[in-house]
Amino acid sequence: MVVLGVILLVIGFLTGISILWTIGIILAVIGAILWLLGTMGHAVAGRKHYW
Repeated sequence: MVVLGVILLVIGFLTGISILWTIGIILAVIGAILWLLGTMGHAVAGRKHYW
């Protein structure tokens, strides 16, 4: 999810499409939060690890 967010950020920045930029930021932030929760040992979406 983080990688997809970064890809959308780059595409949105290069093409000037602001909706891609916004969606990219949202996906990157949500992905980073899920990643941090997974590394701290919390179950994310019923799983012990989030990849």
